[in-house]
Amino acid sequence: MPLLRSARFPAVILLVAAGLGLFVANSTLWPAVDAAMHAELGIPGVFELTLSHWIKDGLLAIFFFVVAVELQYELTSGQLNSGRKAMQPAIAAAGGVLVPIAIYAAMAWGSDATAGWPIPTATDIAFALGVLAVFGKGLPPALRVFLLALAILDDIVGIIFIAVLFTDGVNIAALAGAAVAVVAFGILSRQLDTRGRVPIAVLLVLLAITTWVLVYLSGVHATIAGVVLGLAMAQQPALRVRHALEPWVNVVVLPVFAFSAALVVIPAVPLSQLSPAFWGVLVALPVGKIVGIAAFGWLSLRVAHRGSAPPLAFADLVAAGALGGIGFTVSLLLSELAFTDAAALRDQATLGVLAGSVISLLLAAGLVSWRAWHYRQRATTASATT
Repeated sequence: MPLLRSARFPAVILLVAAGLGLFVANSTLWPAVDAAMHAELGIPGVFELTLSHWIKDGLLAIFFFVVAVELQYELTSGQLNSGRKAMQPAIAAAGGVLVPIAIYAAMAWGSDATAGWPIPTATDIAFALGVLAVFGKGLPPALRVFLLALAILDDIVGIIFIAVLFTDGVNIAALAGAAVAVVAFGILSRQLDTRGRVPIAVLLVLLAITTWVLVYLSGVHATIAGVVLGLAMAQQPALRVRHALEPWVNVVVLPVFAFSAALVVIPAVPLSQLSPAFWGVLVALPVGKIVGIAAFGWLSLRVAHRGSAPPLAFADLVAAGALGGIGFTVSLLLSELAFTDAAALRDQATLGVLAGSVISLLLAAGLVSWRAWHYRQRATTASATT
């Protein structure tokens, strides 16, 4: 179990799963896998979805539940529980959202790919922390804390985009029913430490499923159900549930989604004919995140630490920006949602996410290794002079 909870292992599994998906989509296995992804599953005549929808609407809701629990903890007891603590990563996160949007919009302006502007705004926590764990031995704890807060804030932005931009024709009655179920879920979760914990746990699972179904039927993207349930649950039980779910999210939920999202047939066209959906994401993820996070992060350090030395050097912020460019999970979901009715654009945007994330990963590995070496050398020098 420790391996499944480590920061390094999930990043490796995600990369392998995405590579496998890309390989399968461009092999003789593709027709059979494509047919399986479009197979209808569920209760016939009552509630049926394709396997693809079960993965991105159902499985991914579990991931968003885990993210929301972490967010709830950070907002109440962790690194974002005060305005002063949240200011630096919040300003840097704003730069890491606005600059990639600006770059993508400039490259896609006037084309049919303009709807993809939210895609390069996300940061994949699992990948970013995995790279930090592999290459960042010797880095100051402040950098990891900064990156974690930054990634969480990026996820908040992604969640807001999903909830606001990709909701169409809301069924108010279903949404109201979901709200009632969430309130009941939150109240019951505060009774889990009583003698009736087993029946209460069963009721919580049923309420969670009911909430998910009602959110799906309401027209709001179903992953939002995971978000609101994670925020509504009592903190201590929620942290225990998160701990229990973490290995499954790392080994099943995210790899299966990465595999399905990467099932993209590489277009047999020259580079000059690729859509701005590809080029915009490819450039906006590594370049936009580095420029946005480093520039706004530098500004945030001046604002929050006026009159005192900033805890992170500008080079640390550049490394954090490269880590922020690993969009992956949420960016893949955003590309699916942005181009739902345009398969060719969706596939090119997905390729842009994969390529941009790999470029960011390589840049981050180099920059993080360099900064870690710098801090180890400084520590060695300091110990030699004392």
